[in-house]
Amino acid sequence: MPNEHELWRGIHLLLSSNNDVVFLMKEIPKLVNLGVNILIIEVDYNYAYSSHPELRGPDPITLDNVRALVEECRVHSVRLIPQFQCLGHQSWSNTTFPLLVKYPEFDETLGQFPNNEGIYCRSWCPQHPEINKIVFSLFDELIDAFESDALHVGIDEVFLIASEYCPRCRNHSPSKLFAKAVNDYHEHLKERGVEMLMWGDRLLDSKTTGYGMWESSENQTHPAIDMIPRDIVICDWHYTLRDDYPSIPFFLEKGFRVLPSGWKDVEATKAFIAFSQKYRDNRRMLGYLCTTWGAVKPGQLAQWPPLRVAMEMLSQ
Repeated sequence: MPNEHELWRGIHLLLSSNNDVVFLMKEIPKLVNLGVNILIIEVDYNYAYSSHPELRGPDPITLDNVRALVEECRVHSVRLIPQFQCLGHQSWSNTTFPLLVKYPEFDETLGQFPNNEGIYCRSWCPQHPEINKIVFSLFDELIDAFESDALHVGIDEVFLIASEYCPRCRNHSPSKLFAKAVNDYHEHLKERGVEMLMWGDRLLDSKTTGYGMWESSENQTHPAIDMIPRDIVICDWHYTLRDDYPSIPFFLEKGFRVLPSGWKDVEATKAFIAFSQKYRDNRRMLGYLCTTWGAVKPGQLAQWPPLRVAMEMLSQ
């Protein structure tokens, strides 16, 4: 894993099957040769959980395959960080994910939006008294299986929060509810001695930053930034070409460590890294994370232009 002062040169991947793991393991030596030293693996419900087997996806990744991945990363000094997507993103299109299928009472908008029509993604209720008990069991399994010293909790693009349809959350402040969720996850991970990463979009005010509704908040979650611990790593994602990225100095000034996170546009990747390097003397500027979001498959990463460009720029 990177030492205290080494740049984080990362890739974010969503692995949904054992075959994905096998392809990734074969490619790790090539990725390391490019300079990659961190892999963030979004697992979500795609693991063979033993604490809650009812929450396994259709082709869950086995513990044996995770252990093999852990060993391959250890051999090549790659820091391996699992991710479990929290609060939002509990559905995609008309498919609701296992937690809200098996425990519909956790749904922030229970009984609303049949077939998920009219919404982006479902959310769970951050105030349901039973939600964290189950989610933390999943956290713990991933931390143990991946032998990880960090966990990424996702929590991006949360649009359903403080819903009028939730008896616990209606009429509550979206920012306070969001901060409660973040603080709950942080407290549990701190007890485990594990570092917390999260996406930063819900902490940005769209009006003052000029970002749109996806990469910043138009639903009043952004004041939560002053209600959460400063030792959280903020993965500040932006995927389009801009003249500047004001969120980087904003998060740094607030006292957070920042991991700029781009995607597939090569010119945007160059611009984002170049802008972030203006702050390279700040020790809380960590490096760069290449997200993939299905644009490239495990096994083909080492040839992916945005990754190659990013690793080259970070080596200079």
